[in-house]
Amino acid sequence: MNRNLSLQAAAQQGELEHHPFDPRDAKLVIAYLIVAFAALLIGGIAGLLQTMVKSGSIKLPYGMGYYELLTAHGVLMAIVFTTFFIIGFIYSGVSHTLGGKLLPVVSRAGWLGFALMTAGTALGVAMVLTGKASVLYTFYAPMKASPYFYIGLALLVVGSWVSGWGLFYQLKFWKKTHTGKISPLFAFMGVITFLMWQIATLGVAAEVLIQLIPWSFGWVETINVMLSRTLFWYFGHPLVYFWLMPAYMCWYVIIPKIIGGKIYSDALARLAFILLLLFSIPVGFHHQLMEPGISPFWKYLQVVLTFMVVVPSLMTAFSLFATFELYGRERGAKGLFGWFSMLPWKDVRFFAPFMGMLIFIPAGAGGLINASNQMNAVVHNTLWVTGHFHLTVATSVALTFFGITYWLIPTVTGRVLTPKMNKLGIVQTILWCVGMFLMSGAMHLVGLFGAPRRTAYTTYESNPDALSWMPYYVFMAVGGTVLFIGVLLMVYNVAALLMAPKGETAYPIGETMENAEATPAYLERWGVWISLSAILILIAYTIPLMDMIMNPGAGSKGFVTW
Repeated sequence: MNRNLSLQAAAQQGELEHHPFDPRDAKLVIAYLIVAFAALLIGGIAGLLQTMVKSGSIKLPYGMGYYELLTAHGVLMAIVFTTFFIIGFIYSGVSHTLGGKLLPVVSRAGWLGFALMTAGTALGVAMVLTGKASVLYTFYAPMKASPYFYIGLALLVVGSWVSGWGLFYQLKFWKKTHTGKISPLFAFMGVITFLMWQIATLGVAAEVLIQLIPWSFGWVETINVMLSRTLFWYFGHPLVYFWLMPAYMCWYVIIPKIIGGKIYSDALARLAFILLLLFSIPVGFHHQLMEPGISPFWKYLQVVLTFMVVVPSLMTAFSLFATFELYGRERGAKGLFGWFSMLPWKDVRFFAPFMGMLIFIPAGAGGLINASNQMNAVVHNTLWVTGHFHLTVATSVALTFFGITYWLIPTVTGRVLTPKMNKLGIVQTILWCVGMFLMSGAMHLVGLFGAPRRTAYTTYESNPDALSWMPYYVFMAVGGTVLFIGVLLMVYNVAALLMAPKGETAYPIGETMENAEATPAYLERWGVWISLSAILILIAYTIPLMDMIMNPGAGSKGFVTW
């Protein structure tokens, strides 16, 4: 029975594959993508200037501060670019796989969410660029920004909630009209991603609304710093998986279709996403291992849960490389790695995401170091950490999003990817990899020598250790320059895709292998998985949060240090 339902879902996906994209849905998707790449451009400018200042290559003009650039770069790249892109991408796939177009109420939710998010982004970025919110991407207390920066963040989060509610409604309606059928894999993954996001952002919403806004307006004099940091990191680590899960969606569902292969296992892919939902949220304490105000027991528990996230990541790697190898074997590949040469290396839609997959191997290894108490003590608050998340979000995730862009824009706008744009995409991907190798590599190395993160250019009065870091800062600036060229080329490619020749580009949803195991119905029992996620969160956070609330200490006034 389950096997038949899986085949029916796959058949429906195949029927939709060649349908033209609904024009109203296309406008919504493109709106999200345009804001995403505008954030990428502005954030890229801030990042370039930041690396130049860090290396001592330039001095900023009067009125512009290093920490202003640092905040703008982090917020625009890590929150705005990713969130807008993810919503646009998932809305496109849900429109395609759940009925062929968005329901009117879902479309309205998407536009309302877009309006709230855009307004919040504009307000927050305005506060940063006018020097009123240089509190860095990790905007917890005791650094204090303008209250309007926090209001902007609140609007951004609420807007994303509204967009997520639209996705939930679309799936609910589809299930009601397709009784007994397994939902399409892409839609299942998209809903899991936004379910995780909705749960995780409860922490940052509580921090912003209950703590930061009243405190920044002066309605309360002091703030509970430990509670602020804990609520932020309750959200801050799941944010990493909010970036990664759409990349996984591309790797699992899109890439097999692009290469001409099949999805290795629908059931395995769904199970991996359920495990990500369960284990990506109750792990924030591994970002607070060096803080004395948290019991070692609760840190240990959350470190164990952090290492559990390795399991779905390894499942993903196994599934992907099984798909690649089976694809190659079917085409006559010989030897242990003969299939490797048969992959479509000259197709940017494959090449960019594959490079993201490849780079996720050292990125994931670095994550294990950061989550280990003993090793984290060595690299904590050094540039090693900055290098690590530049490998994850700025390379694995960003390259996958770039690869998606090369087929997504043509698909929704009724255009085609030309050979010239494909070559430019390959060049852009290579530039990105080279730039990140130089910049992130230098960050990792100099971090091991003790160079701190979150600091502007200084030699600490010509201290020998600080002077020994300078060559690495120069490599960071060189890498940052190459990356900025990559940003400019990517923005140019987006504009070119929007004006590409008219034509039909199919939405590349993969189909599961014929001999794959059936997808068990229990994987779609949403109540069970949401309840298990809630239980794990309550176990990991209830007692520590109660202790922080009941024993808040003296509290802290706000600090404005820029």
